[in-house]
Amino acid sequence: MDQRWKGYDSGFIACWERGREKSKEAPEIAILARNGQLVQLPWKGGVEKTLKAKTKVGTLQYLAMWQGLRGEDLHIDTEDGPTLRCTEHDVAVVFTNDYSKYSNA
Repeated sequence: MDQRWKGYDSGFIACWERGREKSKEAPEIAILARNGQLVQLPWKGGVEKTLKAKTKVGTLQYLAMWQGLRGEDLHIDTEDGPTLRCTEHDVAVVFTNDYSKYSNA
């Protein structure tokens, strides 16, 4: 367990693989993700409603699972926190591996 979640990839591969599995289990969610929606997943990063602030913070594990759900290759830039905008709710999500930034979000 420590090796999977605290190893060199911080669990990104496991999250990405789970996203690929989930796309087969729930193809309707995979379609939404492929259309740019940041759907609800077990990790912080999904957008369920429009927010006043228009931005929020999410985990890189979410991003890895979302990429797998969409059928994309795993590509996580841990140095430059990527930002994605949810096409459904027009909310930007900044993804980070810095726990302090999303623990209270």
